[in-house]
Amino acid sequence: MATDASPQLRSVPPPSDFHPEISLSQSPTHDGLHFWQFMIAGSIAGTVEHMAMFPLDTLKTRMQALGASCSVQPVSVRQALGSILKLEGPPGLYRGIAAMGLGAGPAHAVYFSVYELSKQVLSRGDPNNSMVHAASGVVATVSPDTANDERLVIHATAGAGAGALAAALTTPLDVVKTQLQCQGVCGCDKFSSSSIGNVIETIVKKDGYRGLMRGWIPRTLFHAPAAAICWSIYEASKSFFQQLNSR
Repeated sequence: MATDASPQLRSVPPPSDFHPEISLSQSPTHDGLHFWQFMIAGSIAGTVEHMAMFPLDTLKTRMQALGASCSVQPVSVRQALGSILKLEGPPGLYRGIAAMGLGAGPAHAVYFSVYELSKQVLSRGDPNNSMVHAASGVVATVSPDTANDERLVIHATAGAGAGALAAALTTPLDVVKTQLQCQGVCGCDKFSSSSIGNVIETIVKKDGYRGLMRGWIPRTLFHAPAAAICWSIYEASKSFFQQLNSR
């Protein structure tokens, strides 16, 4: 005679000390910080950096964008600064800083969180691997070492050196970008297309190869201390959150 031999399932009560908990916060990463703490640290660092260095960025943009038919024709940092102060006063150096400040925070929150997440994914348990820092820095543009025991001055020096070198090497592309943004304004050249090659050819034909390096001094002066400020504040913010989490 056939019998029903199917197993009977019984619920097992959970242990008395079991307390389920649902957390919306991500578990701490390789540096002992949460994802949102990386974002806050990066946002603070980026905002302070850009607001502190905004006058130099204004000088750089003016030197790159002003064309021959403009009434202001700066050929040096001193002349550019004098022209702005004479025509617009000190506020001219800070025109547009509000819009920049609003954008710098979110942008750097993404910038540094992507850097840290890339470093964590690539490290595979070895956060001090130099190749990891380099690869993560490609994602975030600049890649100084971020070992926990480094001092503030090392972060500042490494950031300044990396920022200055990157700024000098990428000046031609920044000139092209600025020319495309400002074309047709105050006598600036208008281009038949947005092709990088077309813009470079026009600049070289008009100003020679020196035209591609226009504004490289204020650009370098901007990015060196800016990177030093940004990375120093970022690492200081990380240290603050690490101490906060350890309490």
